[in-house]
Amino acid sequence: MTATTPGPVCAHHHLYSELARGMPPPPKVATNFQEILEQIWWRLDRALDLDMLYASARLGALEALEAGTTAIVDHNESPNAIEGSLSVLAEACEEVGVRLLTAYGVSDRNGPDQVERGLAENERFIKEGGKGLVGIHAAFTCTDESLEAAAGLAKDLGVGVHIHVCEGIGDIDAPQRLEGLTEDNWLISHCVHLPTDHNLKGTILHNPRSNLNNGVGYADPARFSNPVALGTDGIGANMIESFRLAYVMQRSVDVTAGPDPAWSWLEEGWNIVPEARSDQVTWSYDPMDPWHLAFTPGVHPLEVKVDGEVVFAEGKPTRVDGEEIRAKAREQAERLHARL
Repeated sequence: MTATTPGPVCAHHHLYSELARGMPPPPKVATNFQEILEQIWWRLDRALDLDMLYASARLGALEALEAGTTAIVDHNESPNAIEGSLSVLAEACEEVGVRLLTAYGVSDRNGPDQVERGLAENERFIKEGGKGLVGIHAAFTCTDESLEAAAGLAKDLGVGVHIHVCEGIGDIDAPQRLEGLTEDNWLISHCVHLPTDHNLKGTILHNPRSNLNNGVGYADPARFSNPVALGTDGIGANMIESFRLAYVMQRSVDVTAGPDPAWSWLEEGWNIVPEARSDQVTWSYDPMDPWHLAFTPGVHPLEVKVDGEVVFAEGKPTRVDGEEIRAKAREQAERLHARL
């Protein structure tokens, strides 16, 4: 028996991180989240070029389709490959057949010129018709002037901001620094250490697998009055699996919780990328409801239609050669890892 649903949305992804798999170990073992950023992710993003971004995004889009996900909300950071980066990501996802809403995450950690260039990339992409937001890495890597500039640009362009908030304790003052800047169309990711009675507007993006992996804690998003959507923070785009994990994590702090709240977080993605509601995914299982899926492993897509076109069928993408994408990704991963 099969069932059909709209296309799931991965509400927080880092497509550039797909090539991180198998990367060399860091110079020293990271013992906290700040060291994880410095020893792993910031070393990796500084080594990226546009060819690597393209290969990484195609692989991420392919794996999204293989999991039934039809839309990705991406947050890119490639400080030595800023100009044109968002167009490269969009081209890669378009080739595979996945919807993309992307942003370049500006930061002062590599110098003030990086903020200016990052904001210019967001502006260029959006003004040229790209589907984008204005990206900020996080308050703790930006000056107040940079935060205000990004918020102002987003308002001028009529779009929201995509930002990490209170992922680790090093960003604990983000609510005070962002107060008065946020709007309802902002996407605020992680929020692990965000106080329950905060004053920030926007949709909270919950990434339980990443938060566990980084040892930063559990966000317990049910405590917030903001809308909540589910993301992966770059660990694939399997949203059925992410829903299942979000459910059991909520149970770990509230044994009375059922799977319906976590399912509502999955559905919230359609308010971020409304077009995905019209996509059609035919699944290997029926019924596709939270009380079944929370306890049923192995559910996978049989066919995926995006904007009326079949882009995945019989275990393969229809627009591209999946094996060629994986081969090119391996080549670019080797180049990337050699730079680390």
